[in-house]
Amino acid sequence: MEFKKPPDGGWGWVIVLASLFTQFLCYGSPLAVGVLYIEWLDAFGEGKGKTAWVGSLASGVGLLASPVCSLCVSSFGARAVTIFSGFMVAGGLMLSSFAPNIYFLFFSYGIVVGLGCGLLYTATVTITCQYFDSRRGLALGLISTGSSIGLFIYAALQRLLIEFYGLDGCLLIVGALALNILACGSLMRPLQSSDCTLPEKIALENVPGRYSIYNEKEENLEENINILEKTYRGEETCKSTLASGDWKPESLLPKNPTTMAHTKETETYKKKVAERTYFCKQLAKRKWQLYKNYCEETVALFKNKVFSALFIAIFLFDIGGFPPSLLMEDVARSSNVKEEEFPMPLISIIGIMTAVGKLILGILADFKWINTLYLYVATLIIMSLALCAIPFAKSYVTLALLSGILGFLTGNWSIFPYVTTKTVGIEKLAHAYGILMFFAGLGNSLGPPIVGWFYDWTHTYDTAFYFSGFCVLLGGFILLLAALPSWDTCNKQLPKPAPTTFLYKVASNSSNV
Repeated sequence: MEFKKPPDGGWGWVIVLASLFTQFLCYGSPLAVGVLYIEWLDAFGEGKGKTAWVGSLASGVGLLASPVCSLCVSSFGARAVTIFSGFMVAGGLMLSSFAPNIYFLFFSYGIVVGLGCGLLYTATVTITCQYFDSRRGLALGLISTGSSIGLFIYAALQRLLIEFYGLDGCLLIVGALALNILACGSLMRPLQSSDCTLPEKIALENVPGRYSIYNEKEENLEENINILEKTYRGEETCKSTLASGDWKPESLLPKNPTTMAHTKETETYKKKVAERTYFCKQLAKRKWQLYKNYCEETVALFKNKVFSALFIAIFLFDIGGFPPSLLMEDVARSSNVKEEEFPMPLISIIGIMTAVGKLILGILADFKWINTLYLYVATLIIMSLALCAIPFAKSYVTLALLSGILGFLTGNWSIFPYVTTKTVGIEKLAHAYGILMFFAGLGNSLGPPIVGWFYDWTHTYDTAFYFSGFCVLLGGFILLLAALPSWDTCNKQLPKPAPTTFLYKVASNSSNV
């Protein structure tokens, strides 16, 4: 499918607004799950590691299924995927209000809501990148602030709803709010030329008309089969008449027009069967070719050093960087910080600063004099230091300060699609981004339970956050080492040097002659 040139404005700003509200509505509750996490600990009495699986699955499952999400968006379009996923998120949240145990929440909140969020995230990022080119960094920064604003608002909203309506009522109301995603999805008009809307369907519909010339070998084979069938019928007729003793020359000819019509219908039926068979063969060949091309493109992507380092960095970043947004409220309670001392929930601080970070980092990514990859690496290194400082925070002020720093640096999500696009190109964005989000989801799923298990073993979060800081720091250094020699070559425009080299060779050959 060939898309039109990105307009960098116009209806694109409606797409940005719709995508922003979509991420606000779908990610508000899963990112602010730290408020629900404390309630689930008290309600079900399970360990911190096991209970943390609910929130980690909600953030990780959608990312783990990113290759499938990318395939869905490529096949059905962002609008259809957004509307379908809106039902999934709303239904999963409402279903969670009836959870009898923690294992039910693994499915309803972790898998259903998580998969819906993953589909919505892929759809909003893909369609935004299609509508913007020169302002892509700003557009991605704007839409990604939706989830951060959702974290800020839903942290306080869910606490308020729990106070007035209980945990079950809170989930029902939040699920009803998620139904507004359907309205946002209806605004996501696809950017494509009108004459290329459904190229595969058009091509397949023309198969019967091209049947007579598609393959002479198969046509000849069909004729041979018909000849053999007619010969076989003739032999059977001769045998039957000889056996009865009523042989006549006329017995081999059609007896009446009804028989002739029946023979004609049989031939027409055989031709239709052959056409259908060819149609199925061509469809199977086309699908097999698509899967083959997908595997070949995947291998080619991993040959890129920067891309290979990106998937390692995003995996380690999510193992270490995601737990604070889920566990910070419990960290404060473990540090004997009273809830009355909270002018604002720590998760809300993380959310609002993440929105600020996404916006500022997205704007910085549009400046040509800033290397976006080095900017991303810098956020990883600084975040690792902030994570290692959490065990030394024993008051609300220090925890709030570190929450703000971590939230701002988590805003590097807004420039990650930008880095991916610069690394592999817009044509391979959906494919490459799906692979990277798979590893991000794996890190999201493992990070909070690992931190929770550390607490269950040591009865303190100190060792857990030292481990988290080390993971993020290691990912940043791996990406930096891989990018130093090859980042410039990734951004180099290869078609320009080619004519120069070609002309040089021609000149040298002519001089030798």
